[in-house]
Amino acid sequence: MIIYRIRVSLLDIRPLIWRRFELSSQTTLKQFHRILQIVMGWGNYHLHEFLVGTKRYGIPDPDYDDPGDVIVESKIVLSEVLPSAGAEISYVYDFGDNWRHLIALEEIVPALPEGEYPQVIDGARSCPPEDSGGTTGYANLLEVLLDPAHDEYEHMHMWAGEKFNAEVFSVKDINRRLRRNRSLSAKL
Repeated sequence: MIIYRIRVSLLDIRPLIWRRFELSSQTTLKQFHRILQIVMGWGNYHLHEFLVGTKRYGIPDPDYDDPGDVIVESKIVLSEVLPSAGAEISYVYDFGDNWRHLIALEEIVPALPEGEYPQVIDGARSCPPEDSGGTTGYANLLEVLLDPAHDEYEHMHMWAGEKFNAEVFSVKDINRRLRRNRSLSAKL
């Protein structure tokens, strides 16, 4: 099995929210979407698409997309869109909030004999809460949460959830969530 070491970064947010993880090069884009949702911490409530140059990959919507505008993601594997180390693609999640991610193939690595894939190996910071209003809404949320005297603090604190902490990231927790989704896992 060929293993890809991927880095995904959520664009337009500072400090950067990112993850580094490994998975099979034969993962379909449909599976990759599900993996990205877990790895980043999204809830999979919204539409998404992958952008590779001028090509769009995802789930075509017959009400909005002309035939051929969106390539069916379940028929494409990662090695087709990320053919070599250094290749990059984009992933957009939630067309309203427009969360844009840069996905880079950092390295092609040998599979470990006892390896279990996909697996997260590094990262930083929590993903924004769903429906937080894109990058500007998220920046506002963080500003309010830093000031307990702010008029909107109680409302935003309850809305974001008692457990939300923008600085928390746990490799262990994400890998546990990946393991619970057996259809995404491949043991060697």
